[in-house]
Amino acid sequence: MENKKIALFKGRQIRRKIYNNEWWFVVEDVVLALIDSSDPKQYIQRMKQRDPELSKGWVQFVHTLEITTEGGKQKMNCANTEGIFRIIQSIPSPKAEPFKRWLAKVGYERVQEIENPELAIKRTRMLYKLKGYPDDWIEKRMRGIAIREELTDEWQKRGAEEQKDYEILTAEISKATFGVTPSQYKKLKRLKRENLRDHMDDLELIFTMLGERATTEIHRTENSHGVPKLKSDAKAGGDISGGARKKLEKRLGKSIVSNKNYLPKSKRRKLPR
Repeated sequence: MENKKIALFKGRQIRRKIYNNEWWFVVEDVVLALIDSSDPKQYIQRMKQRDPELSKGWVQFVHTLEITTEGGKQKMNCANTEGIFRIIQSIPSPKAEPFKRWLAKVGYERVQEIENPELAIKRTRMLYKLKGYPDDWIEKRMRGIAIREELTDEWQKRGAEEQKDYEILTAEISKATFGVTPSQYKKLKRLKRENLRDHMDDLELIFTMLGERATTEIHRTENSHGVPKLKSDAKAGGDISGGARKKLEKRLGKSIVSNKNYLPKSKRRKLPR
């Protein structure tokens, strides 16, 4: 799994590995794919001399990681996606221009979305459509995103400060709603880095929304503050959704919690490059 092709580099072998739950890429591989030179190490040194700011920030976004090579495991300089894009910006090569133009386009789109949030919603809808999701599922997913954002805004205002706090609170709602945490749910559906909610069916999405919306209302009604109280509220909101789920399961005679992925691989469409 460490050695994979990245479509962005048109078939070039870019070695990568998971570190701190995100992909890290071998810097030399990326540079070599974008320059007309067979000595990426020397090129990187010259690049850092040309760009003092890149050189100063190098230790912040480049880490030495163990990478599997043909000769065994070796320690190599790697960067995450943000770091790789920063490095690409410092490469004055025609091969790097498409990446720079793409980054400029993405940056421009984000500025547009800040000025007009409806554009972000439209783009998200379009991405789901391109992936092959039906309109009725997309409507539920978009509503779920809005409910989730409303809830996390409440958490931020009421004392949740770290990412870990959000993960704990989300896990509480999920455990009470479905009997499993998000990580356990992903394992059940055989997912790795994919978004769990993108693989939920209608009922799974509906009960997720109910648990999160109920939690938001409890926070507001009880004017909750502090992670311990928020955690208690999250369990209460999840219990409401979980109770409804269990009643429906009893009536249907089957479990709502499914190991199936909503959109099978055979129906997934590749996004245009």
